[in-house]
Amino acid sequence: MTTTNRHDNPEGALACFKAELTEKDFEVFSKFIYSEYGIKMPPIKRIMLQGRLLKRIRELNMKSYSEYKEYFFSQAGQEKELLHFLNVVTTNKTDFFREPVHFIFLKENILPAFQEQDTKQLFKVWSAGCSSGEEPYTIAITLNEFQRLNPLFKFQITGTDISTQMLEKAAKGVYPMTKVATIPLELKKRYLLKSKDSANPTVRVHPLLQKNLVLNYLNLMESSYGVKETYDVIFCRNVLIYFDRPTQERVINKLCQNLKKGGHFFIGHSESLSGMDVPLKHIKPTIFEKI
Repeated sequence: MTTTNRHDNPEGALACFKAELTEKDFEVFSKFIYSEYGIKMPPIKRIMLQGRLLKRIRELNMKSYSEYKEYFFSQAGQEKELLHFLNVVTTNKTDFFREPVHFIFLKENILPAFQEQDTKQLFKVWSAGCSSGEEPYTIAITLNEFQRLNPLFKFQITGTDISTQMLEKAAKGVYPMTKVATIPLELKKRYLLKSKDSANPTVRVHPLLQKNLVLNYLNLMESSYGVKETYDVIFCRNVLIYFDRPTQERVINKLCQNLKKGGHFFIGHSESLSGMDVPLKHIKPTIFEKI
């Protein structure tokens, strides 16, 4: 008689899969996500987490969420599964030229003022929570356009994110045609390269946009970011909404340690710094200056 290991028989494993994340198991994951990464995961998100973990659990040929939980919190699981888990639970919704008021302010206010002060300095921008790259590439388009008119202008962009999966996508710089609909036609022609595959129409960002961009992993909950650069502008948009207020304040203060005095800080339209003890003064809605 032969026996079949469930890992050698994925169909059998799925047949007996228990497709429900219990409230108790959800609470264990929720506490871990908050304590390690500051991301709020209230009970209303249980079904969402259940759905997102399902594919990963099936890939591992496991029979239940409880089995996955036991594996995840084991030593082997923490070594092998943590990055997969983070890629599953983090939300990465972004677009090119999202919240365009920031790029207009960058183009019309910040860059001309910088150029008047000192053309020899390197202009530095940090995209904190860069996701799959649409934000840093939009910044790169804006800065390259300014450079076309001001040849002495030099810049550097840093993009950081907690999801290695998103960082890999950003590094490739390949997007479906539907993703670039918000980019003006003239800029598409200048900075995007069309694929020749008519069945799967995509674009690749021009190497010029990647030339001055560095992408790195960063968990904003770390006690120290280990960032040595100081930046003229920090984009931290639609990242704070996943943290509670005390965590938001801590994160902003740590980011501001690497923001130059007089530098600018951008947040998302659904976020607020009202009542926070941070070294920023309000300039316009969602736009701040370091004091």
